[in-house]
Amino acid sequence: MADLDYAKLEGFGSRMLDMLNGAAAALMLSVGHRVGLFDTMARMPASTPSELAEAAGLEERYVREWLGAVSCAGIVEYDSTRDLFSLPPEHAAMTTRVAGTRNMAATAQLIAVFGAVEDQIVGKFREGGGVPYPEYGGFSRVMAELSAATFDASLVGATLPLVPGIVDELRRGIDVADIATGSGHAVNVMAKAFPASRFVGLDLSEEGIGQARREAAEMGLLNATFEVCDVSALDASRRFDFVTTFDAVHDQAQPGLVVKAVFDALRPGGYWLCVDVGASSHLGENLGHPMGTFLYSVSCMHCMSVSLAYDGVGLGAMWGVQQARELFASAGFDEVHVRAIPGDTVNNYYVCRRA
Repeated sequence: MADLDYAKLEGFGSRMLDMLNGAAAALMLSVGHRVGLFDTMARMPASTPSELAEAAGLEERYVREWLGAVSCAGIVEYDSTRDLFSLPPEHAAMTTRVAGTRNMAATAQLIAVFGAVEDQIVGKFREGGGVPYPEYGGFSRVMAELSAATFDASLVGATLPLVPGIVDELRRGIDVADIATGSGHAVNVMAKAFPASRFVGLDLSEEGIGQARREAAEMGLLNATFEVCDVSALDASRRFDFVTTFDAVHDQAQPGLVVKAVFDALRPGGYWLCVDVGASSHLGENLGHPMGTFLYSVSCMHCMSVSLAYDGVGLGAMWGVQQARELFASAGFDEVHVRAIPGDTVNNYYVCRRA
């Protein structure tokens, strides 16, 4: 201990306290989002805990304790002279449902989801293998909420135009498949925007496909269908003009088989739009990634582990652009372009064409 650099020790100790406070704040962000407190506060002037609890339909004692945590975190402002709490508009712009893709409180829900499987993950560190998808209670709900906000905000206006000529083709009418569609919201958004095209969403999850079908029915869509199937073994007789995958390849047990299935499913000249985590395959090049810690943690607690649970390769969320290019080339794609959308620090947009 005598050889320690005490200035460095003190600095690291301070950073550790910040981490613990930040982790606790993330849980409070999640709670505040789920019970609607941020949305309630955004509509109200500075208020007492009782007033906020009544407006949100919640128990005052819990609201008061929650307010203590988020006030200490600097998320909510506290007027100690009047015992009033307020949510600044700049903070509401990143914590409320109307914030859409900027809502960090919605993303914070993942911390609690992963915490619920911590004991199982600890066991897998010792014995190997992974934690299967059904063990992640709430994960599909959170991801459906997060992805829906993204699709609503940018899929038609910003994401699809990255693919050369695809918007005009969609307007004229083509065959489209969304692989690993989850709850199918991307398909339904595209089907509504391009009624002349025919869309199918494919996923192994019966629950997700059921939700997708219900939403399509509610939207009155006649050009969107959904099927339960193993996306690594698509029907070889089916062909599509355009295929999409959204943050799905890195989760697969056998991503190579899925990518090859996508290639085989495309008609000559067809495009595959693969949206996946934007990173390098080399850790050293990710140290400055603005969400590096979060994304590696998500991978350790979910993406990698779920793949390993099904005897998969455990690619992980941070597989990176170098591995992606190699995987796509091995499947037959000799034309791969990596695109980006300004403001999106999480994803790469791979535009792959079958010759």
